[in-house]
Amino acid sequence: MKISFSEQDERFRREVADWMSANLTGEFEQLRFRGGPGDEHMFPEERKAWERKLAEGGWTCVGWAPEHGGRGLSITQQVIFNEEYARAGGPGRMGHIGEGLAGPTIAAFGTAEQQQRFLPGIVSGTSFWCQGYSEPGAGSDLANVKTRATLDEASGQWVINGQKVWTSLAHESDWCFVIARTEPGSVGHRGLSFLLVPMAQAEITVRPIEQLTGTSEFNEVFFDDARTDAANIIGAPGDGWKIAMALLGFERGVSTLGQQMQFHNELNEIIAIAKANGADRDPILRQRLAEAWSGLRIMRYNSLRMLSGSQDGSLRKEATIYKLFWSTWHASLGKLAMDVLGAEAELLEAAPYQLTRLQSLYLFSRADTLYGGSNEIQRNIIAERALGMPKEPRSRA
Repeated sequence: MKISFSEQDERFRREVADWMSANLTGEFEQLRFRGGPGDEHMFPEERKAWERKLAEGGWTCVGWAPEHGGRGLSITQQVIFNEEYARAGGPGRMGHIGEGLAGPTIAAFGTAEQQQRFLPGIVSGTSFWCQGYSEPGAGSDLANVKTRATLDEASGQWVINGQKVWTSLAHESDWCFVIARTEPGSVGHRGLSFLLVPMAQAEITVRPIEQLTGTSEFNEVFFDDARTDAANIIGAPGDGWKIAMALLGFERGVSTLGQQMQFHNELNEIIAIAKANGADRDPILRQRLAEAWSGLRIMRYNSLRMLSGSQDGSLRKEATIYKLFWSTWHASLGKLAMDVLGAEAELLEAAPYQLTRLQSLYLFSRADTLYGGSNEIQRNIIAERALGMPKEPRSRA
């Protein structure tokens, strides 16, 4: 694990910071610190334009291999880029799912033809992706997936029927990678396949889900005889579970350091308010602020340890604690923000009664311990896969 940076690294840090300072201006100025979790509904078209701006500067897919259109930056430089991006107030990435999940998975498991077809649009910031994993009865446990796909030999297409839920930015996406059951009668991890499905078809319905915050960046997605070409399967039929697990490994990649810098920005805002309104003189609140600061440092060091392993989608055992740790920490930060604000946390200034950033943080962070795998599921993963403890009994019902 590397926790310090060389002189060359620091020169690269200044390069990133200078580019962000020079380019996150003008039409993009309004995007500073916008579009993160709980705010993803804001400025979607402007953030897509920002993706193209990043691509022009060579700042998309910086860790991808050059043969896939990336810059092949070292892990250290990727960490620096993500930290400086967030420090400068870079907006939530519309291309995150493509760059961080779909792209690395296609690069690792796709054919040369699939790589040539799908990766350039991600690099150029012109093709946007969403994730079709969770279902009403298969949220944290993908083994319960019911969405099915059948190969229509006559048309040379997969025909997909089912429902996905909690699909972030599905309404803004061009493609969705879908886990579907392609082997009739299969159960559990068997018989699943990883399909790439175009969203622009009448057989796909996207229905927004309104959150406590009043926003609807999440969606239900219904597939009613939706179609994708037979060639748009990653790996072989039945390889879906293996590929899905590798993708979740890519999700624990260097972008986690950018996420933590966003957390750092939120904590700094809370500390500034505490100093301004006197909440920092309350010994209990002061202790909670210190604990939040310490927790963020622990998160960073654990991430650096996690990133010191393989970058092929496989996970070190230490990586299994990451989701449980950050989601619990962030939910606590949301409550701390409300307690620091005091009575102001209960008030909105005037119509149309838009939530403040910290109010949105509090409400949205209630979901942190649920989406992406609930805390209960995360504890089972740690116990069973990392510690080798006996598996939890499964109901036969």
